[in-house]
Amino acid sequence: MVTLNPPDTPLAMVYWTIADAPHSALWSPGNTGAPPKRIVTADDSLSADAAYRLISQGTSVLWRGDFQNAKQLLQAVARRIAKKANTAKAHKSTPPPQNTELELPDQRFNRYRLQQSQRAAMLNRLLIELSSDYTITLRRAPDVQAACLAALGPMDQPMLLSLRALLGLVGAHEWRKKGVNISGLPAPLHVHYGVFSPNRGEYLDLLMQAPLPSTELAFDIGTGSGVLAALLAKRGVRKVIGTDIDDRALQCAAQNINNLGLENTVVLQKTSLFPDGKSPLIVCNPPWLPARPTTTLEGAIYDPDSQMLLGFLNGVSAHLQPTGEAWLIMSDLAEHLGLRNKNFLTDAFAAAGLKVLGKLDAQPSHPKVWDETDLLHTARRAEITSLWRLGVGDNAN
Repeated sequence: MVTLNPPDTPLAMVYWTIADAPHSALWSPGNTGAPPKRIVTADDSLSADAAYRLISQGTSVLWRGDFQNAKQLLQAVARRIAKKANTAKAHKSTPPPQNTELELPDQRFNRYRLQQSQRAAMLNRLLIELSSDYTITLRRAPDVQAACLAALGPMDQPMLLSLRALLGLVGAHEWRKKGVNISGLPAPLHVHYGVFSPNRGEYLDLLMQAPLPSTELAFDIGTGSGVLAALLAKRGVRKVIGTDIDDRALQCAAQNINNLGLENTVVLQKTSLFPDGKSPLIVCNPPWLPARPTTTLEGAIYDPDSQMLLGFLNGVSAHLQPTGEAWLIMSDLAEHLGLRNKNFLTDAFAAAGLKVLGKLDAQPSHPKVWDETDLLHTARRAEITSLWRLGVGDNAN
């Protein structure tokens, strides 16, 4: 059984006072960002406008009132943040006449991430105190012990967690219990907090459509939830080795593989990229956007400087059997966002000595494709997800 590693560094402490009496707690690992420098306590008497003013000034609010009222307050503050952003946009001064250039796609993406991070930073300033066993001593507080334990592991001290983060991990726990139905698998996939969930089915469909070069062996690089390894096994591959460097992902994959009855077919290894040996089929679905993740959850989406992508391409030929195939599953969203040039992938293939044997494409079907209010709507509408079949040596033509 794979267990989670302990934190690399001790958790920070947070301090505040109530009626001149000092209080302290751990800054929960479920939070993003540094511990707050200033905390005030508040209850149901705090208005949404007053809460918004405090949060806008960088003050964190530790909630001591009714839990359900805290959820309503969070929504009210979110509405005020949105209203402020819309008002600022409406009153934005007209650019000088000589500045007629349209906003570039990468500038729009950077603005999108900045807006998202600023909004998250503000909403994360509404805090909840949890006891060492993850109970909440507030009126109408739900039982969050199982969700917190699954996401954060055991703790031995009280801690502060942003209400927004708490609701997120509770929601993730509910999704984990419910599971994700995957076409081709006999049972739902249960995805742990912090592991990428295969909700977008188009890339899974591509994996099921591509002709297998062999059913002897396959490597699944960066297995995550184990979904690709499971689908390869269901397609008849007799042995699949799934690799990952994240303990949480390996634990998630192990549970799914066991639930599907594939433990005799799929072997999991903790290693960076490739296991030892060579295989006739090596599959990789790396993060699609070359940007720096700011949270653990973003690690499955953002690949700084395309490190994993290039590591896979530059190393795959040494692990591929002469007549084997490397399958790279990638979206071209980064190209539409201006984060990579349109020739980046094909140039990377050539630099790694790889040739394209074939390519399957699929258009996205997720809800954001039709959301015209999304700042990245144009790029999402143009996005194509592809399965590149790559070969080396005599197999490349």
